[in-house]
Amino acid sequence: MAKKKPSRIERAARTLFESHRRKAKFAPLPDALAPQTTEEAYAIQDAFVALKSDVFGPVAGWKIALTTPQMRAMVGLNDSIGGTLHSGQIQRTPGRVRAADYAHMIVEFEVGVELAEDLPAADAPYTRDRVAQAVGALMPALEIADDWNADYRDLAKHALLLAADNAWNEGTVFGAPIAEWRDIDLETLRGIATINGQVVGEGQGRDSMGHPFEALAWVANHLAKRGHGMWRGAVVITGSLVTSKFPVAGDEIRFELGPLGGVELKVA
Repeated sequence: MAKKKPSRIERAARTLFESHRRKAKFAPLPDALAPQTTEEAYAIQDAFVALKSDVFGPVAGWKIALTTPQMRAMVGLNDSIGGTLHSGQIQRTPGRVRAADYAHMIVEFEVGVELAEDLPAADAPYTRDRVAQAVGALMPALEIADDWNADYRDLAKHALLLAADNAWNEGTVFGAPIAEWRDIDLETLRGIATINGQVVGEGQGRDSMGHPFEALAWVANHLAKRGHGMWRGAVVITGSLVTSKFPVAGDEIRFELGPLGGVELKVA
């Protein structure tokens, strides 16, 4: 029996996967493979994630990117984008990475969520109050991403590729999970980011879509539209409270999130 020819979606995903393996610069896919719609972009993401799972382990959670109007405008999109987290790229504080393993590393500073119950696709749409009921623990999180030396001035020309490319996620470091979070005002929760002991940014919980659980509800509804549910024990990062930073070898990054504690990453 003749081997089935890969679909256009599969070929696009393989092209992305091989480009990342070579640490190639972020570049548009060939016209014949480039996503033409949001649905195609996420279909490519699903196929790309399947390839990544063979190397970095199964999906263990999700992320949201572009949580502010300014960031969406910069890349030419009118909505946030979602991505997945792989089990083999998740660390607990203190995290350690090598700068040489990335083309151009980014770190972002987020509220992390651990789910205590399933959120099935069939029960969507989800509200902020409903997803709050499913939250078992909160923790500070550092997202590790790689922009592949992208020219940010041209991102708006390739906006759908950001979704296809799993929103650039390449790992996450979580602090200790805090189960007693319900008396914390998450809108005013203050986060402080430092690199080598110097403050490089501050933010509040409201800086991610007004509240971290608004971002969580967005992720749940985004997945449900694609027929995917969320499961107990999975983790979610809810968008950066501080502008992206670009660490280099030798840097020590820390994010303090008030009563939720801190998380640390050392870059060799």
